[in-house]
Amino acid sequence: MYTLAEVAHVAITQCLDVRKSEKLLIISNPETEQEEIARAFAEEASSMGAQVQFLLQPVKTQEDFAEDKVINAIEESPDVVLSISTEKLGKDKARLASPLLAPDGRSYDHIFNYLLHGLRALRAVWTPGITKDIFLRTVPIDYEEMRRNAAELASLLDQASTVLVRSPGGTDIVFSVFGRKTMLDDGDFRYPGKGGNLPAGEVFISPALKSAEGTIVFDGSIADIEKDIVIEEPIVCTVRGGYVIGIEGGSEAKKLEAALMRGLSMATGLAGATGMAPETALLYGTNARHLGEFGIGLNSAARISGNMLEDEKVMGTIHFAIGSNYDEDAPALIHLDGLVRSPTVVLLMLSGEERTIIEQGVLAV
Repeated sequence: MYTLAEVAHVAITQCLDVRKSEKLLIISNPETEQEEIARAFAEEASSMGAQVQFLLQPVKTQEDFAEDKVINAIEESPDVVLSISTEKLGKDKARLASPLLAPDGRSYDHIFNYLLHGLRALRAVWTPGITKDIFLRTVPIDYEEMRRNAAELASLLDQASTVLVRSPGGTDIVFSVFGRKTMLDDGDFRYPGKGGNLPAGEVFISPALKSAEGTIVFDGSIADIEKDIVIEEPIVCTVRGGYVIGIEGGSEAKKLEAALMRGLSMATGLAGATGMAPETALLYGTNARHLGEFGIGLNSAARISGNMLEDEKVMGTIHFAIGSNYDEDAPALIHLDGLVRSPTVVLLMLSGEERTIIEQGVLAV
């Protein structure tokens, strides 16, 4: 069994490649397991000669704003940011009211995303909900193998126009990825503009806007605004024009419907809370039902436990997220991931060829 310090060393050296005198900002929540993990990072990085700023803020949910001191510290553009949080980093009130425009024309409603993705000025790790068990078990893995698998899948997705997903549970959905770029969470955060989760282990892409048609049957686990859920009765989502228009199932389905409605109500309150234009708040509310992500799990040490940080990395599963996407062109205040077990994933390539990349949960690359 590894110690927290040993696993922090693996992450700092193999994932982040922290160098002497670099500035690290570490953000966590007081008196939590996450603070213990964060302090292991701080001590290990300091012993290697890095300049560490360590901040604690109260636990933040998908509805909460980050503390001013946290936003101010991110604005200083450290070399590395680690958000080792119980739930979320917290929203950026100022940029929700007045988004930042990056050189590529994309709009960002959080200073963290603007510096990471828009300016590529820092590198980062975020671990919402991580526990010591997950950290010790899923971080010290074979990153070379994971990165090979991720690179191959990303290459194929980038050459595809359309994705078809089916599963034994009843998932049958098709969506376009034309013009989209696959993103990798493969533990390689060694260069500015790179960031992702620990545990790492997925490739993901934003379906083209309003393109998804079909049925998703979530039968693994699903994120809720308050707590992730291991699914006992499958949740059947009908998707039309990229939006979830119907949800059927048991108690978990009712919780998902309530969460999507809450995403709408959160958005309607933005105009008063931040000064956001009403039409922009309406866009955020509408996108609470948009299909924002398709991802493929690649971490062989991960298992379904009801903690989405780990669950979405489980080898042999795929996941969809309802809500905001990572291309920053379908903003929403929620992003709820749900797992589909034993999927078959077929790509229609730009060449016209069909290519199966997952067959009943087994990689075919």
